[in-house]
Amino acid sequence: MELSFEGEVCEWRGPAPFHFVTVPDDAADAIADVASLVTYGWGMIPVTLTVGDTTVTTSLWPKDGAYVVPIKKRVQDAERVAIGDRIEVRLTLEVRAP
Repeated sequence: MELSFEGEVCEWRGPAPFHFVTVPDDAADAIADVASLVTYGWGMIPVTLTVGDTTVTTSLWPKDGAYVVPIKKRVQDAERVAIGDRIEVRLTLEVRAP
């Protein structure tokens, strides 16, 4: 399954800061439909993330009934992504047959 969307980079301040983009409702609904076929537990969804010319593996985090995608430091540096930027996100989920 492949999904593309645009979102704003935001920061979550915890013990270590993370940068995220929230998955929009329509894409989150599509992910929820296949979540049981792709999760490795705790609601985490493994994905391949592409921003610009940079592709990395990561996992979507469930949050408040939706998902957020972490924007790794490698992506931030390579694509010059900062908090508050709107970026185009491409996700690929490997859906296993039931």
